[in-house]
Amino acid sequence: QGIFVLGLPYALLHSGYLGLLLIILAAVICSYTGKILIACLYEENEEGIPIRVRNTYEDIANACCKQLFPRLGGMIVNMAQVVELIMTCILYLVVSGNLMYHSFPYMPLSQTAWSVIAFLTLMPCMLIRNLRVVSRLSLLCSIAQFIITFIVITYCLTRIPCWSWGGMKFYVDFEKFLVSVGVIIFSYTSQIFLPTLEGNMENQGNFGTMLTWTHFFACIFKTAFAILAFLTWGEETKEVITDNLPTTLGVVVNLCLLAKALLSYPLPFYAAAEVLQGCIFKLDLTQKSMQNRALALRGGLLLFTVLMAMYMPHFSLLMGLTGSMTGAAMTFLLPSLFHLKLKWTKLDCRVKVLDFSILVLGSLCSLSGVICSIKGLSEVFGKR
Repeated sequence: QGIFVLGLPYALLHSGYLGLLLIILAAVICSYTGKILIACLYEENEEGIPIRVRNTYEDIANACCKQLFPRLGGMIVNMAQVVELIMTCILYLVVSGNLMYHSFPYMPLSQTAWSVIAFLTLMPCMLIRNLRVVSRLSLLCSIAQFIITFIVITYCLTRIPCWSWGGMKFYVDFEKFLVSVGVIIFSYTSQIFLPTLEGNMENQGNFGTMLTWTHFFACIFKTAFAILAFLTWGEETKEVITDNLPTTLGVVVNLCLLAKALLSYPLPFYAAAEVLQGCIFKLDLTQKSMQNRALALRGGLLLFTVLMAMYMPHFSLLMGLTGSMTGAAMTFLLPSLFHLKLKWTKLDCRVKVLDFSILVLGSLCSLSGVICSIKGLSEVFGKR
């Protein structure tokens, strides 16, 4: 999620002090919903000891819907996962095109053309068959993210004499604020990976503590980063904060960020392809004909992401749409709904009220955010 932190200062521009509160509130809620989602993987035996009886988000959804539609819940979760992963891939292509366009302004190429170039460099992703390659690329991503963050924060600290709180607002434009809510939520989404992560921990009893501390430090970092960048550039804050850096420094950071974006793309692409192949299209890769179909599926998925990136090259609006649509559903709505369904008889009134509150809050944020993001995109396209 590191690359999407670069959109937080722009979200802060349109959400003001409420945005700071939302960054903290989102961390608290996401930490809580992550814990209750994992709780849904377990059932107590006769001795009252929790036993892991489910392994995936899909298993939890199917358990909730088994009385009426045994597979409906799993299908909904899988589709939501695929949409979120594909939208993440599109965002990586959008930000790659944006970065190349601003890094090489003297070249007669549009942002769309640069997105196509990024697409060509990513074509080998169709051939990735296991997570070993993806994990190595993720390590390089972490190194690039550290370099980028260090440079941006260091530059912001050198501009302390120019800082001003004047641009921070108590009042906000409601529609832009709702888009910002989606951006903030999307920067925290990780629930789809939590069942696998918890299942692979040596000491699963420490999962709750681990989740609390990771969200705590993520909240501290995101709040500090957003404030530093916003204080430095104020009303001139751009969608991708690195576009605000001076030309020479900006090119260096943008190239590092470009490398990170391109190296980050294979993970959501691989995960989306795996869900499509195994859970939706049920492809048996032991058969030669199915392997060819799987390759065609991956090629079609790659082509779809670049086409979407070409026609929707607006990072913050697209990120807000994704956060409001699938981010809120997977992070707020479904965990609280599943927790209420599977654990109703064992929950006290306070927990039930808390789950219902998150369910209502998530529904409102999701619906209003989607409407405002789509409206924003339609206004942008209407000006073309």
